[in-house]
Amino acid sequence: MAGHIQDRWYKTESGPDGKPRRVRTNRYGTGMRYRARYVGPDGTEKSKSFPDRQKRLAEQWLAHIEADMSRGHYIDPAVGRTTFRQYAEKWLTAQTTDMTTRTAVEVQLRRHAFPYLGSRPLGSFQPSHIRDWLSTLERALPVSSYRRVIFNSVSAVLSAAVDDGHLTKNPCRARTVRAPRPSPPRVQPWTAEQVFAVRAALPERYRAMVDVGAGCGLRQGEIFGLPVDEVGFDTGWLRVACQVKVVNGHLVFGPPKRGKERDVPLPEHVGHALKRHQDVHPPSEVTLPWLRPDGQPVTKRLFFSLSGGGAVRRTDFNTRVWKPALAAAGILPQPEEGERYEAAREHGMHALRHFYASVLLDAGENIKALSTYLGHSDAGFTLRVYTHLMPSSERRTRRAVDSVYESAVSPPDGPQTAQDG
Repeated sequence: MAGHIQDRWYKTESGPDGKPRRVRTNRYGTGMRYRARYVGPDGTEKSKSFPDRQKRLAEQWLAHIEADMSRGHYIDPAVGRTTFRQYAEKWLTAQTTDMTTRTAVEVQLRRHAFPYLGSRPLGSFQPSHIRDWLSTLERALPVSSYRRVIFNSVSAVLSAAVDDGHLTKNPCRARTVRAPRPSPPRVQPWTAEQVFAVRAALPERYRAMVDVGAGCGLRQGEIFGLPVDEVGFDTGWLRVACQVKVVNGHLVFGPPKRGKERDVPLPEHVGHALKRHQDVHPPSEVTLPWLRPDGQPVTKRLFFSLSGGGAVRRTDFNTRVWKPALAAAGILPQPEEGERYEAAREHGMHALRHFYASVLLDAGENIKALSTYLGHSDAGFTLRVYTHLMPSSERRTRRAVDSVYESAVSPPDGPQTAQDG
């Protein structure tokens, strides 16, 4: 057995006859009687105390420690007492992912994980704790896809804790724990009439944004950060290499999502719309830090800016400009006086990208090309999102096969026809 059991109530000393005998210590009858002691893998002594009449439990605890050491499953008890919140906050500061992603994960944990799991020591986690938390989360957040995102963030923290030796298994991966089901909403693209109705309802200085979103498939931040020198009016290509983002409440320039710079065909009508726009609203020089609030300042001449200068902020634009245009176009209901516009995630500026995808697919563009133009990292993802928008491919298939049969069974012209007659 690893270590030994110390009896704090008795000690052994030599008697008058020179023989060893057990005598009471000055701690007899008070406090924990037994202390199980062992030396951990790091060379330091560890211990745990047990009350009177529980020496057997102390021996079992030491035996369990010895078995864990032999199997490589040993967890330092002091480390296991680190709470989920303490470890998660340390884990967050060590992440090297995109700043916006880190901020989003931090918000998820602080709002939906720390209030329920934050005070629990890592070493005490069981699958039942995750099941109870998921049940609570379901009552608070009806959207399964968002619960799944939060669950994945918690699981990532606990997986890192396993790697760092804070617990032996990730309870989120237990067979009895069922992650919230992914429920990506089925994309229903706007009609052309809706796109142009929203465009007409926007203030004039922002209307060309709709042309860039619906005609080139750019994301909102990429539209806000579109510089003049990235639009090739002569070449017919638009370079997507920058976006305006919000990081910890500050506007910054940064690369496109996942760093996927790309070239997108510039339709002639979109090019004309941008030229007309810059004639009326000359490009504005905007200086923002790169990637993070304390990053290197970068200056770009942007197509779209505020009337007084400066980059467009997503939250302000969505609330004060975009949603009123949606209501004017009949896509959202007009709110009652003093009330806010209703939430409509599916009708954000991302709807313009969906429209762009639907137009290209209906015209017969292939998924791989569409995925490249949209800046997706995986064409399979593009297919999963937009496969239901390809009914025209079925019609093309039917027409192709029918044309083969029609040519094969139609009677040929010429002498043979006359003889058969």
